[in-house]
Amino acid sequence: MERKTRQRDAIRQVFEEIPRPLGPQEVLDAGREHVAGLGIATVYRTINALLDTGWLVPVELPGEPPRYERAGAAHHHHFHCRGCARVYEIPGCPGDLQELTPAGFALEGHEVVLYGRCARCAAA
Repeated sequence: MERKTRQRDAIRQVFEEIPRPLGPQEVLDAGREHVAGLGIATVYRTINALLDTGWLVPVELPGEPPRYERAGAAHHHHFHCRGCARVYEIPGCPGDLQELTPAGFALEGHEVVLYGRCARCAAA
C-alpha cells in the first residue's frame, strides 16, 4: 500500500496539470513548485509506484529515455520537439495502416512520432 505524502501528492498533481509526457527531471522541476524539498529519488520511486498501479504508462521514443503520461487516454501519437526536447501528445491517429504492411505480415500495432519544433521553439 502506497503511503500518502505531500511529495507523492505533488508528483501526481504535476501529471494532472501538465498534459504531455514528462521525464523524471521535468517532474522534479514542476513538483518543486509544490514541495520545495522534493528529491529525484522520491520522483523515481513514485513514478515506479504509479506505473505498478497502472496510473502512469511509459512513453518510449527511439533513442530517448522513457517519459511517462497518465494512463487511460485514447490511442494517440507524439510530437518530439528538437529544440526543447519536450514531447507532446497528438490526439487521434492517421487511421488503418494495414495497407502499408508488407504482404503476408501481420500488423499488431504502430507508433507514429513526429519530429520538429514546438510553437515556442519555432517562434524563437
